[in-house]
Amino acid sequence: MAEVKKPIFDFYILKRLFVYVKPYRKYLFLAFIFTIGLAVLSPLRPSIIGDMVDEYIVKDQDAKALWWWTLIVIGMLVIEAVFQFMTTFFANLLAQSVIKDIRIKLFGHMMSFNMKYFDQTPIGSVVTRIVSDLEAISEIFSQGLINMFKDIIILITIVVWMFYSNSMLTFFVLLPIPLLLVATRIFAKAMKKAYQKESVEVNRLNTFVQERLTGMSILQLFNREKIEQKRFAAINARHRQAHIDTIWANSIFFPVVEFLTSLSIAFLIVFSAWSLTRGLSIATDSTGTIVKFTLWVNMLYRPIRQLADKFNILQRGVVRAERVFKTLDRDEVIQDAGELKELDFQQNIRFSKVWFAYQDKDWVLKDIDLNIEPNQTVAFVGATGAGKSSIVNLLSRFYEYQKGTITIGNTDIRDLDLTYLRKNISIVLQDVFLFSDTIMQNITLGDKNISREQVVEAAKAVGAHQFIMKLPNNYDYEIGERGGVLSTGQQQLLAFIRAYVYNPHILILDEATSSVDNESEEMIQKATEKLTVGRTSIVIAHRLSTIQRADKIIVLDQGRVMEEGSHQELLAKDGFYKNLYEKQFLGNEE
Repeated sequence: MAEVKKPIFDFYILKRLFVYVKPYRKYLFLAFIFTIGLAVLSPLRPSIIGDMVDEYIVKDQDAKALWWWTLIVIGMLVIEAVFQFMTTFFANLLAQSVIKDIRIKLFGHMMSFNMKYFDQTPIGSVVTRIVSDLEAISEIFSQGLINMFKDIIILITIVVWMFYSNSMLTFFVLLPIPLLLVATRIFAKAMKKAYQKESVEVNRLNTFVQERLTGMSILQLFNREKIEQKRFAAINARHRQAHIDTIWANSIFFPVVEFLTSLSIAFLIVFSAWSLTRGLSIATDSTGTIVKFTLWVNMLYRPIRQLADKFNILQRGVVRAERVFKTLDRDEVIQDAGELKELDFQQNIRFSKVWFAYQDKDWVLKDIDLNIEPNQTVAFVGATGAGKSSIVNLLSRFYEYQKGTITIGNTDIRDLDLTYLRKNISIVLQDVFLFSDTIMQNITLGDKNISREQVVEAAKAVGAHQFIMKLPNNYDYEIGERGGVLSTGQQQLLAFIRAYVYNPHILILDEATSSVDNESEEMIQKATEKLTVGRTSIVIAHRLSTIQRADKIIVLDQGRVMEEGSHQELLAKDGFYKNLYEKQFLGNEE
């Protein structure tokens, strides 16, 4: 099958971008008005200067009139400067307004993605989309389109003035233009390919740096600094080469334009001199005409040079916009078709023949049947990869299951409004994530409905109030990125306070005490006993003490439910749980 050739420039992407321009049409209109004024005024100046040369220097030599016309030309330059300022101002105002809206939409869309997208996409790539790619898009409006429109208007105006002044000279001046059109087309193809390569390398560099900075402790622990530095050098070299490829095309094209500019002026002067020495009038017998044509030629090729440069910017922005729109078009969101915003959570949670796979049909959960009664504490146990965390991820709808149903009472969780469902579930993870903000903000997550008094009360209940009060600014203490200034136990306690103040109907503890010391665990266990009263609790734990207190234990292996019952009931069965208990849990406690 023959490969479909893509056009040099994708107008469909540009059309999609203009949808975001509609709310800011007035900025676009004002930018175009001042652009047109600038484009019309600039070519008029050489005509006036040429007439000044003929009327007041060659012929009359009227110094007073010459001074007046000189002041008029200076006044025109001032007006051009004002028009240029206004064009630049409104173009940038438009650009920043447009990317503000796109960035908000893109970030909001990514926030709705399921966890599968983030599992498969490096964080560096996501950051590149939201920051670098959108900055490149802004240049389409701030430097690309409007300036290209201005340059095209200037080109047309200059050519019209030139033909009006002397059609024969215009013909000779425009002789090199076909060569320039060919060079421009070759340049456009080269630039599109170069910018696509550059875009890939920028993304690769951002991803590498982000991952290495996040995992710096691992790199240093295993003495990987020099190895990773060599890998970075290789990626950086490819990044450098991608930029050089774009510069290479520019380095060839712009000297070609300069050569053709000089060639046009040479044609103008040689042809005019030749016709004058032979007493012919086919070119011109006016010095002022030669002056104005010389100025017009420079003005003619300057927009052509700038058109190529602006096309550069446009091409780069469109390549980046294509990547942004691919992300916006991704159908990775959790389907939030549910409308129910009211439910009695004091009902059974039921998994009926649930099958789930992260990839295709590589099943992680297989034909899961579970019944969790209200206000029960249910513990999930099993080897790593048995499917424990997958079950709680499905209940919170971080992922979509492929077969079966999950219900609360008689209500399918897919019929519930997603925000409402998650508002009634709190999860405390083994790997606590804290934001680079204050302790207060990390607990409330910016929820204005949670008062400081509630946070303090929760901290006292968990047993964390004392250590928080010892910190500078206590609850307003900035904890740094990922809470790096706090111990693991302290981070875990903050996660418990967060769950406490949100007062959920369903509490999920995913190995929440596995990383804390005995003293911290004792405080957390006391808080857990209070927190689990009157709500359904699901625990994934590796500690014997947690499992023994559970009302029901569910044993998983390779995605299937093997056994369920209380601690004593499962031990009495002398089956899968007893074997796991003796090998794993007793060993951990010892």
